[in-house]
Amino acid sequence: MTEPVSYFIPILLLLILSALVGAAILVVSGRILPGLLKPDNPKGHKLTPYECGAPPLQAGARHRYSVKFYLVAMLFILFDVEAAFLLPWAVQFKAHLWTFWAGVSFVATLLVGYVYAWGRGALDWER
Repeated sequence: MTEPVSYFIPILLLLILSALVGAAILVVSGRILPGLLKPDNPKGHKLTPYECGAPPLQAGARHRYSVKFYLVAMLFILFDVEAAFLLPWAVQFKAHLWTFWAGVSFVATLLVGYVYAWGRGALDWER
């Protein structure tokens, strides 16, 4: 069965509109036609990185982070995912009794991991 071409006009209009919005964003941001909407006069002070009101710690971008930083980041992600799984569990808690024991075992498993990480000194910043 063939559709008339008029069915595809809204899709064509949407594609044209999205291309125009994308081009407008590039023009306004200065990526295309720089200096059209704002002056283009970078100075040395303007090009330095701004880090929360403090001067940069190092001159280059090749700053080495401690392994402790990545370990704490992974632990944060782990316990953040735990919080994401607790919401559906809380919603289904009243509907089914077995979800209580599933949630308790889930939290207990994560608690064992938390105690293990704490015992190994993963959360101790002084070492």
